[in-house]
Amino acid sequence: MNKLQSFGLSLGLSASMLAVSPAVMAAPVEYAIDTPGMHASVNFKIQHLGYSWLTGRFEKFSGDYVYDADTLSNSRISVKIDTASVSTNHAERDKHLRSADFLNVKKFPEAKFVSTAITGGDDSMQVKGQFTLNGVTRDMVIEAHKIGEGKDPWGGYRSGFSGTTSFKLADYKISKDLGPASAEVFLELHIEGVRK
Repeated sequence: MNKLQSFGLSLGLSASMLAVSPAVMAAPVEYAIDTPGMHASVNFKIQHLGYSWLTGRFEKFSGDYVYDADTLSNSRISVKIDTASVSTNHAERDKHLRSADFLNVKKFPEAKFVSTAITGGDDSMQVKGQFTLNGVTRDMVIEAHKIGEGKDPWGGYRSGFSGTTSFKLADYKISKDLGPASAEVFLELHIEGVRK
């Protein structure tokens, strides 16, 4: 083989490697959601009498997700929430929220969201799935976006996302009448995951 043929072969191999490298890099990556309260949170707010916002959060939840940067449709997420961990910084109100009037935690101690499809792009993605609360499962769409990803100081690799959605209390058989201004709950999810 002469030098020209050798150069052509090398060039061809290099081109082939470049052609396949995106496919190799595109493998979906699985993450475990980081510790609640540290770098992840599930927050909510609901209007109080139409005069102000009542805010709260769930102290305990867990989950994982798969993120494919090149083919977002390969991504998925699953989150489980301990409903008894609800906190609005008011003990008596939290006790009422755990009762059968609202979250009914004795009968339904867990809420969960499981995605069925993720579309869009990093700056604006629609996470479609099913949300189960108070023994009722309904379709839900979370409007989300990617915050960032990269290595952490401890030798791991992380990525983070934020999302918002809302639902009507009545859709989940929560019939306590709080007035028309308080019929809808707004959720905020801030998720940071550690690559498995």
